[in-house]
Amino acid sequence: MNVYDFSAVDNKQNEVLLSQYKGKVTLIVNTATGCGFTPQYKSLQALYEANQAKGFEILDFPCNQFLGQAPGSDDEIATFCQLNFGTTFPRFSKIEVNGENAHPLYRYLKEVAPQDQQDDALHAFVERMNSKGLGVEGAEIKWNFSKFLVDKEGNVVGRFGPTMKPEDLQPMLDKLLS
Repeated sequence: MNVYDFSAVDNKQNEVLLSQYKGKVTLIVNTATGCGFTPQYKSLQALYEANQAKGFEILDFPCNQFLGQAPGSDDEIATFCQLNFGTTFPRFSKIEVNGENAHPLYRYLKEVAPQDQQDDALHAFVERMNSKGLGVEGAEIKWNFSKFLVDKEGNVVGRFGPTMKPEDLQPMLDKLLS
């Protein structure tokens, strides 16, 4: 089993087989429009523009589970992202990433990559969330803008927390896209 065995509904309500991304490196991101990390959309778009022609895709999954920071409709989210950040990468319909109603893709992602790659910024962020009673345990997604890097064969090769800047993924992309 790999990422290509799943499907998801895009923001225009079309079912998309993720197998259409076979042979491409993909970055799967849960996003929100009202989050402190929302400016990462700009960096994500820059990463996309720099690498799309080499076989790279970003799959954007809006999620409203973290303090209701993605309250808009699919159309409102798309408009916000296009107007404010010029995003052109594929966007999917809003999903849940944790709990009973977590999308099957995210259940799988958390199973095969149960931990974010740790760094000092992520550790500090998780501690801050825990101190506010907003922490999550175990393999659950910690917050908006968590990222999963997937190779050309559909295998998850990295899981990164929201503090990982998209541009810092470029060295890994260079290796995977070569």
